[in-house]
Amino acid sequence: AALRPLGLLAPPARGVLGPAAGSGTAAGSGEAALEENPFYGKYRHKIQELRRSSPDVFESRMEKRSEIKRQPVGHSKQGEFIRCMEEKARPIFFAEGLGSKASKGGFTKDKTLDSILNVEMVKEKSAEEITQIWNQYFSAKDTVYAVIPADKFDLMWKRAQNCPSFLYALPRKEGYEFFVGQWSGTELHFTSLINVQTQGETAPSQLVLYHYPDLQKEKGIVLMTAEMDSKFLVVHDAQCLANQVQLFYATDRSETFGLVETFNHRSSEFKYMSVIAELEQSGLGRELRPGQASDKS
Repeated sequence: AALRPLGLLAPPARGVLGPAAGSGTAAGSGEAALEENPFYGKYRHKIQELRRSSPDVFESRMEKRSEIKRQPVGHSKQGEFIRCMEEKARPIFFAEGLGSKASKGGFTKDKTLDSILNVEMVKEKSAEEITQIWNQYFSAKDTVYAVIPADKFDLMWKRAQNCPSFLYALPRKEGYEFFVGQWSGTELHFTSLINVQTQGETAPSQLVLYHYPDLQKEKGIVLMTAEMDSKFLVVHDAQCLANQVQLFYATDRSETFGLVETFNHRSSEFKYMSVIAELEQSGLGRELRPGQASDKS
């Protein structure tokens, strides 16, 4: 099946590398065609609210959507979006917590390692002991967490400075749903592509990965945890996206990171289907498909 025009639901892995079974043009136009997207229901309220409050903006985005539909299947014109995301590289969706100014939704502004861990106390412990403490603490919580070796994070961080955005494919029973990841300092914010296309630069974060390099020099480790909007994502989804960050940003395979470079610097050459092909080749696409969830740690 051809790529869906908005939200970009890609077909299951079997057809990833083969030709499309149909044309890239969806039947109908406007919101009627938009409703064909199987993830439309999750965003219906926000889309209808936009149509009521800003009809001109809504019509403009529908026109842009039509332009996207006329592009060759599997290609993306992301230059304008990338520039916008780089200009707006800041958290959008915040939550009350730990003395920070925040808004509803479960996301904490300026979340520090000190707000989670007694850093002074753990400085007396070894990297292995800190890893054990971190894993034990979060194993009882409904979230994603990790302890990243310093050299691996150095590679990820260096690449993120030059390539702050990427498009990730989240396995679904129907195929794949695409999410945009944008680095903002050591935080990595995710929101679905359909969310970005309907709300633009005001699209709220649905997942934030927090990386803490506080102990990197002393202990050789970087601690990571996350917050997510449970209305849209579950831990399994967040784990899949977090695993993909390491797959694409910490890889030794030049072809894999090459997709990230293409997305950021040669957007007209970027192919959505290449992301899925890379996932399938790495095994993540199969391992992280719903019903085959891995351990969240």
